[in-house]
Amino acid sequence: MPWLQISAVIQVLLSAAVITLVLMHSGREAGMGGLGFTPHSQGGTHVVERNLTRLTVVVASIFGLNTVLMFHLL
Repeated sequence: MPWLQISAVIQVLLSAAVITLVLMHSGREAGMGGLGFTPHSQGGTHVVERNLTRLTVVVASIFGLNTVLMFHLL
């Protein structure tokens, strides 16, 4: 049963990370993209915002896989 406990601890850490990453995605002009890393006149998505989106997708995917793993360990 130590695998279930380890997976539960990882799940708590991943959930905190997903919540933090999602909250960093604010509106169109707020959040990491609106901090002015690139001029607004360039349009499109800023590099920081794209990287934040990629990181959010990766962490959320790991969260989902860990959820399935925990289900099978029960």
